[in-house]
Amino acid sequence: MDKEKLLSQWLAEQQIAYIKGWDFGHIENRYEEHPLPWSYAAVIKQHLADDMKLLDMDTGGGEFLLSLGHPYSNTSATEGFAPNVKLCSETLLPLGIDFKCCDDVANLPFEDESFDIVVNRHGSFEPAEINRVLKKGGLFVTQQVGDDNDLQLVELLMPGTPKSFENLNLEYQCKEFEKAGFEILQGEECFVPIRFFDIGALVWFARIIQWEFPGFSVEKCADKLFAAQKLLEQNGSVDGTVHRYLIVAQKR
Repeated sequence: MDKEKLLSQWLAEQQIAYIKGWDFGHIENRYEEHPLPWSYAAVIKQHLADDMKLLDMDTGGGEFLLSLGHPYSNTSATEGFAPNVKLCSETLLPLGIDFKCCDDVANLPFEDESFDIVVNRHGSFEPAEINRVLKKGGLFVTQQVGDDNDLQLVELLMPGTPKSFENLNLEYQCKEFEKAGFEILQGEECFVPIRFFDIGALVWFARIIQWEFPGFSVEKCADKLFAAQKLLEQNGSVDGTVHRYLIVAQKR
């Protein structure tokens, strides 16, 4: 283990830790995440018809939304993260998609009963506000990051760090939707492995996922990074667990 060389590599990864949209291509082949037991896109397409009004909340850079291939004239999207707002304005608006900047999920910039289906992948939401913008019988389809996500990795690098969020799990969220006037049509939850094959990729990841690794830096966590490097050399990877849940809820 050449500590000086490793430290230099990790500092370089820290320096360039930035993504446009939600693109993890920089660490492709340097980590792997086990596939989820469902396909979020397939679940949406199961319920989606061309004549439906669709809203994608917290669309990121709009990459996933565009992959659905829904008619642009029936498509709306929101995003609140400034770099992604700029990206969406440049890519979605010229297509005729009704894109609006919005960082307040309790006050969506749309009229009551505007949509047949609202989707949200890994973004924030308020069940009552989703109920407001959905037509009667409309659907909300969401895939979310659970509150136990990446806990082993956080503990490895930053022991004692509290969870970033609470109550992000299938049981609690289903109850919240039922209280808000929804019927749960589908609910699934899973815990799957995530593995890093070099610690530089983990450094980049921790800097990107700042809410899970608050205050992380190579300088602050160097000793823990060297311990992680030792684990990697022994086992071939540094492993954690991904927590996801899926809900399909219908407005009563």
